Amino acid sequence: MHLLVSLGRTTSIAEMVGVVKANSTNWVHEEFPSLRDFCWQNGYGAFSVSASNLEIVTQYIRNQAEHHRTMSFQDEFRGLLRRHSLKWDERYVWD
Repeated sequence: MHLLVSLGRTTSIAEMVGVVKANSTNWVHEEFPSLRDFCWQNGYGAFSVSASNLEIVTQYIRNQAEHHRTMSFQDEFRGLLRRHSLKWDERYVWD
């Protein structure tokens, strides 16, 4: 799932992600009883976006269904990490 959010100075990314995961999990369980085993992975990735790139990021998110027909989420995430010169260890990125 991709989200584009604006956080105030008193809300941390971790708090926002926790609320989204908890509320969406409850919704899935209520609306789709056959998915009682649904749960989110433990981790998440967060990237800041400058105001000048909001439209580009919005379009990027809108096109995710089409985009993921040709690239897995894992490959996309690795690409984002590389593009931003971030180091990671595969042992700790995926559940």
